[in-house]
Amino acid sequence: MAQRIDVELTSTSPDGTWTWRAAGARQPKGVVGADVVPAGSEVGTFLRAEVERTIDGVSVVSLTTIPTKTAQRATETIELLGPARRGPDVNVIYAPKGRGRRSERDDDRGPRRDRVPTRRQGGEAAGGRADGRRAGPTRPGADRRDTPRQQRREGGRGPATSTAYRNAALAALPPEQLPVAEALLRGGIPAVRQAIEEQNARARADGRAEVAPEPLLAMAEQLLPAVNLAVWKDRAAAASAAGTGVTLRELRSIVTAASTVTLDEEGRTFLAALRTSLDQRVVALREAWTARITTALDEGRVTDALHTSARAPEHGTRLAADLAVRLADAAGAAMSAETDPVTWSAVLAAVVDAPVRRSVKPAGLPHGADEELLAAARRAAGYVPELARLLGIPIPPPPGPRRPPARRTGTAAGRAAG
Repeated sequence: MAQRIDVELTSTSPDGTWTWRAAGARQPKGVVGADVVPAGSEVGTFLRAEVERTIDGVSVVSLTTIPTKTAQRATETIELLGPARRGPDVNVIYAPKGRGRRSERDDDRGPRRDRVPTRRQGGEAAGGRADGRRAGPTRPGADRRDTPRQQRREGGRGPATSTAYRNAALAALPPEQLPVAEALLRGGIPAVRQAIEEQNARARADGRAEVAPEPLLAMAEQLLPAVNLAVWKDRAAAASAAGTGVTLRELRSIVTAASTVTLDEEGRTFLAALRTSLDQRVVALREAWTARITTALDEGRVTDALHTSARAPEHGTRLAADLAVRLADAAGAAMSAETDPVTWSAVLAAVVDAPVRRSVKPAGLPHGADEELLAAARRAAGYVPELARLLGIPIPPPPGPRRPPARRTGTAAGRAAG
């Protein structure tokens, strides 16, 4: 589709062609034949051009003269002077964050001005905290800032997007390569193929000659490494600027994606810093996870220690051998004949989810165990083989992979076992 812009003639050559650039641009953008340039034109003349943008670049269809005042406006600026504006007569003061618990649905419906506070918002009387937020167990090993809901509460959704390296890469390209590079940024080689097909479809409809896709695809293959590097460096720069504000998943994704691009010296510097930050955060999470398990065992909260061990900060993270033995021994001692059935059942549920379940040796079945508890113990014998010996049944084969354990809700049985 044709478009009108103001252009400036920048030079002429012996063969009669002229170079031109958009009004206010730094570099010439193209070449036009002498038959299109109006008579009497010279270098520096501003003209109104009708151009077409295609995958090959920008081509001039026609040039016409424009009034002198319009041409002067292309290089001059006008300062608008007017009376000073008063500021608002009302000052708005926002309440501190963290007052009350709001859901994502509440955010869509606007502020809660006319709603009656609930007991949960009232504080400790409803099991909450004095600041109105709900009290409850925190998922072990979870970085609360890494969750989308927590990012929204803190006023952000991760690191800000950076386009500095993409803009610099585009600025360094000649005009004929810009459409191909922009298509690569939109969707890689498939986006270039789609742009060529759309352009050829328009050309067939207008009765014009189609472009050959091979040279353009070859150009795209040549530009692809530089484009991919610019995109990766934008992500790396944003993550470096965000610091601990970037999610652990995004940080790991950037570090992993570095293997798919050809890094330059600056890119290798980015990668080294991001990899160091990733390692430090993973080690800190693992140490905090281990410390929570150890503290729970020291305080006699065996069920809490088992639940915490089931939620490792990283997939595949294993307990240290001495801590695993201590946890299994504590769980076995907590499942003795003197333990009340409710607590014994809660410990069994935690053991089934724990990574040390096959090493736990319950000391005995609780006195007064009903049929429901014995049925639960038989079902769990595949996870805890020592239960089969207590029940006098053959050891069943290990069950298949289990789903990740659900978040605890602080049941009475769990509190009793802790």
